[in-house]
Amino acid sequence: MTQIAIIDYGLGNLRSVIRGLEKAGAQATITCNAEEIAAADGLVLPGVGAFHEGMEQLGNLKTVITESVRDVPLLGICLGMQMLLETSEEHGIHAGLGLIPGNVKKFAKTPGKKIPHMGWNSLTINDPESPLFAGFGKDEYMYFVHSFYAETAPAFTLTTTDYICPFASSVASGNTYGVQFHPEKSGAAGLRVLENFMGMI
Repeated sequence: MTQIAIIDYGLGNLRSVIRGLEKAGAQATITCNAEEIAAADGLVLPGVGAFHEGMEQLGNLKTVITESVRDVPLLGICLGMQMLLETSEEHGIHAGLGLIPGNVKKFAKTPGKKIPHMGWNSLTINDPESPLFAGFGKDEYMYFVHSFYAETAPAFTLTTTDYICPFASSVASGNTYGVQFHPEKSGAAGLRVLENFMGMI
């Protein structure tokens, strides 16, 4: 059976992610073991917290991840998506995994808009051919919680969402995919994203 490794680096809502994947029909394991991660058929990088802490906590797993995505698909969720990019300006400039070209920026303070961006918001599908959003139509809503957003080129942007400014709410390059929203908290639409990811493995 297809095995998905949920990468455990000490940050993230791992239990809700594995419940979401299991609900979508996945065989998933939470692990920080480099050999298990390297042997998996697909990888999920969740995350909640600060960018620089996440990158520090990954440690030696950075190499395992960057080598594994040559052969198997990876899905980054929330902070996990942000860490796929090249840099973040959260608490200074910090390097990410560099799997997706682009940078992570802080939302500008705007009257009438709270930071973090928290709650349900819609997706605009930029790439209708992407397998991650197969079966999606207009006005799909997902659940977000974040104070920083991904800025990347249209070529790597699967969906955009508007809050304070339009931002990349999901990204992709090769086998690497990332979603800023929490699919495991986004009801039927989020479950479909996880099912579509499993369909790529």
